[in-house]
Amino acid sequence: MDYDPDAQIIRDAPEPPFEQLAGILRARIARGDWQPRRPIPSEPRLGDEYKLSRPTIRRAIAVLVAEGLLFVVPQRGTYVANRDTEPDGSK
Repeated sequence: MDYDPDAQIIRDAPEPPFEQLAGILRARIARGDWQPRRPIPSEPRLGDEYKLSRPTIRRAIAVLVAEGLLFVVPQRGTYVANRDTEPDGSK
């Protein structure tokens, strides 16, 4: 399902909140809200913005990490992956 980058979480939607958030963040990355190798907002900030719990935020981020759109640097944050490279790091 395609999501609007400016959408909000719909509590009674058939998709769980983490899937909705992953779709919204995916759309925001595609739109260019965050540049490659730059951080996305912190988990607490995303929680405030979308009114979601931290485990839900982490689950959505894990989906995008698995897709190769984001990467996590421990103690630093979550960053947008390079779009011109493959997930294994090759060009």
